Amino acid sequence: MAAMHSSLPANSAIGSRYSSSFTSIHATASLVSFPRLPETRRSNRKIAVTAMVQQAVQGAPAAYAKEMERLSAKESLLLAFKDSGGFEALVTGKTTDLQRIDVNERITGLERLNPTPRPTTSPFLEGRWNFEWFGSGSPGIFAARFILERFPSNLANLSKMDVLIKDSNAKITASMKLLSSIESKFILSTRLSVEGPLRMREEYVEGILETPKIIEETVPEQLKGALDQAVSTVQQLPVPIRDAVSSGLKVPLPGSFQRFFMISYLDEEIIIIRDTAGVPEVLTRLDAPTSPIEESSAEYES
Repeated sequence: MAAMHSSLPANSAIGSRYSSSFTSIHATASLVSFPRLPETRRSNRKIAVTAMVQQAVQGAPAAYAKEMERLSAKESLLLAFKDSGGFEALVTGKTTDLQRIDVNERITGLERLNPTPRPTTSPFLEGRWNFEWFGSGSPGIFAARFILERFPSNLANLSKMDVLIKDSNAKITASMKLLSSIESKFILSTRLSVEGPLRMREEYVEGILETPKIIEETVPEQLKGALDQAVSTVQQLPVPIRDAVSSGLKVPLPGSFQRFFMISYLDEEIIIIRDTAGVPEVLTRLDAPTSPIEESSAEYES
């Protein structure tokens, strides 16, 4: 018992020291102030973080949905061209008003999904393109009229038309057949100038009507005699004249014609152009697209 009583003061001393240390630490902690964000800032931060998370979660599906919508609109437009009779119906005037309005509606639907913000300086612009749809102000229809106005419709037909765009120049080629056995081409050369991110100017430079090429296997029997006579006559011409005839008929057009147009849609497969009257032209790519490298820094006047 004496031992127990003698140990009590020691335990009391330890308890007293522990209590005073705890009190000191507690007092010190109460004197230290840790910075706390105001309620408004914490609330704004929470909202910003939540928005970032939602964007990360929803961004990929939204982009995928938009891309699928664009591809669907493009496929729909190509089917509309086919349903309207294609290039032949357009050139011969057989396309109906209902078919025209249907195509124009689908063109408008695809334009609003344009993935190229600066098409006039995009590497996708260069290449060989096939005319699918064009209006009255197009250089394509200019080439078509040049041919069709010089040959009766029952003798000549325009089979296709394409354009090669390269180094700020364009070469439109209209191919035709005479009597289904004689092939000829009218080539229209133009110069392109960048006027803005969407707008360009086109100046006609030269037109060439190539010498017809004869497909002997398809020449009707009743025409073979006249064909042989024509070939013999050409061979008897003086060399300078014969060379001029073989190189085709050139029509200089410097400063004679020009037009402005806007590229309203461009991707690796389709280009849509609108002239000053708003009439659309649609072309589809014939060759492999250029790699999507950084866009050119070509200057333009606003």
